[in-house]
Amino acid sequence: MAARILVMPGDGIGPEICNEALRVLDVLRMDHGLRIELESAVVGGAAIDAEGTPLPEQSLAAAHAADAILFGAIGGPKWDDQPRANRPESGLLRLRSELDLFANLRPALLFPQLAHASSLRKELVSGLDIMIVRELTGGIYFGQPSGVDTNADGVREGFNTMRYNADEIARIGRVAFNIARARDGRLTSVDKANVLDVSQLWRDGMNALAADNADVELDHMYVDNAAMQLVRAPKQFDTVVTGNLFGDILSDAAAMLTGSIGMLPSASLDVNGKGMYEPVHGSAPDIAGKDQANPLATILSLAMMLRYTLGEAELAERVEGAVAQVLDRGLRTHDIADDDSKLVGTQEMGAAIVDAL
Repeated sequence: MAARILVMPGDGIGPEICNEALRVLDVLRMDHGLRIELESAVVGGAAIDAEGTPLPEQSLAAAHAADAILFGAIGGPKWDDQPRANRPESGLLRLRSELDLFANLRPALLFPQLAHASSLRKELVSGLDIMIVRELTGGIYFGQPSGVDTNADGVREGFNTMRYNADEIARIGRVAFNIARARDGRLTSVDKANVLDVSQLWRDGMNALAADNADVELDHMYVDNAAMQLVRAPKQFDTVVTGNLFGDILSDAAAMLTGSIGMLPSASLDVNGKGMYEPVHGSAPDIAGKDQANPLATILSLAMMLRYTLGEAELAERVEGAVAQVLDRGLRTHDIADDDSKLVGTQEMGAAIVDAL
């Protein structure tokens, strides 16, 4: 039975990078036996322009019906004057929540060909391979109450609530322990338990899980120290698990260690392995339509889809191998280029991956 894949290109460079991933999918379908059915839907700013809302009901229904979602990028200054509830980002948050995509996997893997592009010295990042497991549907982004109000003194104030329950913590913890077990057997849980009650509950929950996962070495780190350690000695980490806000920040910091955020894929999974796959980077409206965007993060997100949802690990390795081959040839988009590389655009990079496959 063919897997149903929903493509949601979004805004800015989203359509361009998704087009290159679709070319890769065509090769996998025609030459490597991948059985898929494709559908598309609007989301984000494009959906606001077309339907007046960042996540139309027909797009949400298509997402529910799909086995996996390939997501581009959303947002841009064009929609900054929208009410918060109707901004492009609200569509993405609702999509994650409605589909219960609670487990966000963000690998920070340095391709050896790009060690020069890292913001740290080569000896600090060579061989870097971190998996950040971020809880995605709870915490301060979804906690209630939240809003902007006027207090008793007539002064406006904003407030958000960081909230987790024990079941949410155990659910993401089990995913993280399983991933750590399949990697190097080391898991670092990041929190702020010295000042936040919710973080103390988080730490208690991780410790409770450790008793049933004795083959995985668990340690804890405060988030401020974790941020410092990422830029001091990043290779000390293997698998990291943390909440929504901390994971958002730390995974973007880890991205720059790999040379470019344009190289980093991500997966957001539900309890059954259904997932949404998207590059970590944003919509980059300043380069949209200029054939400058790096499509490799989206193509590597496609590889994660093959591995985690479609059960096609061999095809995932083929795609990752094709990326490595193209980098070996010296092809680079603007974000990863140096004086010795061949500068190419979005479409030429995609064509090179197709050729390698």
